[in-house]
Amino acid sequence: MANIQRRQSVAVKVGNVMVGSAHPVVVQSMTNTDTVDIAATVNQVTALAQAGSEIVRITVNTEEAARAVPKIIETLNAFGVRVPIAGDFHYNGHILLKKYRDCAMALDKYRINPGNVSIGRKTDENYRTMIEAAIEYNKPVRIGVNWGSLDGALLTRMMDENAESPNPLDAADVTKRCIVVSALESARLAELYGLPHDRIIISAKVSGVQDLIDVYRMLAAECDYPLHLGLTEAGMGSKGVVATTAALSVLLQEGIGDTIRASLTPLPNGDRTEEVIVCQQILQALGIRSFTPQVAACPGCGRTTSTFFQEMADQIQTYLRDKMPAWKATHPGVEEMKVAVMGCVVNGPGESKHANIGISLPGTFEEPVAPVYVDGKLVKTLRGDHIVAEFTDMLNDYVERRYRREEASVGG
Repeated sequence: MANIQRRQSVAVKVGNVMVGSAHPVVVQSMTNTDTVDIAATVNQVTALAQAGSEIVRITVNTEEAARAVPKIIETLNAFGVRVPIAGDFHYNGHILLKKYRDCAMALDKYRINPGNVSIGRKTDENYRTMIEAAIEYNKPVRIGVNWGSLDGALLTRMMDENAESPNPLDAADVTKRCIVVSALESARLAELYGLPHDRIIISAKVSGVQDLIDVYRMLAAECDYPLHLGLTEAGMGSKGVVATTAALSVLLQEGIGDTIRASLTPLPNGDRTEEVIVCQQILQALGIRSFTPQVAACPGCGRTTSTFFQEMADQIQTYLRDKMPAWKATHPGVEEMKVAVMGCVVNGPGESKHANIGISLPGTFEEPVAPVYVDGKLVKTLRGDHIVAEFTDMLNDYVERRYRREEASVGG
C-alpha cells in the first residue's frame, strides 16, 4: 500500500463500518430508485453492496418513503445483505424522523443538508429536531453542505461583510468560504444540541474540481471530523469519471478524505454499480486499498491489428471481478494480484515478467505462440485455439497455490 500520511480525524461508527481515524477509506453509493418501490430499492442496494459499496444511501423524501424504510432494511437482512443504510433527508426530515420512529431507528445514518432545513432562518428548530432524533436513536449524522443549496442567509451575510472589507475577495472565494463556514457552524450547533463529536461526518460538495480541492483543504485544516469526498454532480460518461478521479486523487494523495462517492449520472437504465467500481479503481490506482486483481493490457498499435488480446484482457478482468466475492473469504491477498495480457513482443514479455502471472500474445506477423510468465519466469508457451481457457486454468492454479487460506488443523 502507498505510504500516504492520512489526516487525523475522529472515528465514527456507521452500522458495522468505521469511518475516519486510521480506518480504511470507505466506498459509498446511493440508489436512484423510488424508495417507495421496496423491491426495486432492495435489488439496487443488493447490487451496490455486492459490487463493493460499504455504505448505501437512500432517499427519504415522503411519508410513503419513510414507511418503506423499515421493510427495505428487514428484507435486506433476510437476504443477508448487511450494508449500512443512510437516509437522505431534505426540507421535511424533521417531520419524517419525528413521526416515523421505525424509520429513524432502522437507518444507520442520517444525511442532513443544513441549507435545506431551518439553519440561518428565524429559528433552528427543524434542524434541532433532526439532531435530537440522531441523539435519541444513537445515530451518526453526515452534515452535507452543497453549493447548489447553500444557506442563503449565511451567504448574504458573508457577501455583505466581504463588500465592506478593505480587501474584498472574489465572490467565488467568498462562496467557497461560506460552504466551509456552513459545515463547521452546523456541526458545532449539532454538538451544542447534544450530538457527540464522534457521531458527525462532514461533506461540502461542489461540482468544480479545483473548487472541491480548495474547499476540502480548508475543512481539513480546521476540523477533525471525518470528511466525505465527492463532486456533487460529476456528470455522465468519461467526463464524470475523469472529473471525479482528478478531484479525489489530489485530496486522497494529500491524506484528505475518509469516505468517497463518485456521483456519476448513469445512462437511462444504466448500471448504477459503475460509481462503486470507479471509487474502488481510484483507491487501488493510488495504492490506498485493493479490491480486485488488476489486469495490465497494452493499448494496441499497428503491431496488434487483431482484437484478440483486447477481448482476452476484458474476459480476464471480468472473470477476476466475478470471482472476487468467493475469493475474498477464502483467498486473502488475491485482490493485490497483478495480471498482464499483452498484445505483442515489444513490451509483452517484459510486462508479463513484472506481473504475478502474464501472457504475451503474438502480434501481427509474429510466430503464433503465447509465452506465459509466472512470478517472472517463463513456465509455458501456449498455442492454438484454446489459449484463453488454458491461461484461465493456469490463473486458477496460481490463485489456489499462492492465496488459498490454509484451514486450521484440528486442535491447532
